Amino acid sequence: MIDVEALGWNAKTYGELDHCLLRAPSIKLRSARRGRNGDEVFSVDLRVRRPNADASLSPTELHSTEHFLLEGFQRHLPANFVSVGIMGCQTGFYLVFLNEGRAGRICSVLEDILTHVQTAAAVPYARIDQCGDYRNHSLELARKVALEVLRARSTWLDAV
Repeated sequence: MIDVEALGWNAKTYGELDHCLLRAPSIKLRSARRGRNGDEVFSVDLRVRRPNADASLSPTELHSTEHFLLEGFQRHLPANFVSVGIMGCQTGFYLVFLNEGRAGRICSVLEDILTHVQTAAAVPYARIDQCGDYRNHSLELARKVALEVLRARSTWLDAV
């Protein structure tokens, strides 16, 4: 079993939680698993908006922010970053890492990525040859989402 507290996560927020209690913006460990060969896979919830609070993210906000998260985590953690997925409820993202589950490291990289969004010249991977819906991007909306999450940095790990 993986000691999630030793990695900097709050054991009380590990796993599935009552969505009526979730705070946002927040980051919590959803799951941590060790494979039979010793590799560890970590799934992290990056919650941008409170569930069921009539404040979900628009498709354009999700899409452009997802592109920044994809590019940023690939750049900062190339050996550890596996995937980013949009939550179907449109309130945040799932982040998947291999052999990197330290809360401090993930939060630090996320902070760097979101700070970079503020000065970026364009949404990454947003050309027709890189994106299946290349017209559905907004640098301005991605900046607003990034700033919203950055402003809550001091309470990111307080998911409930």
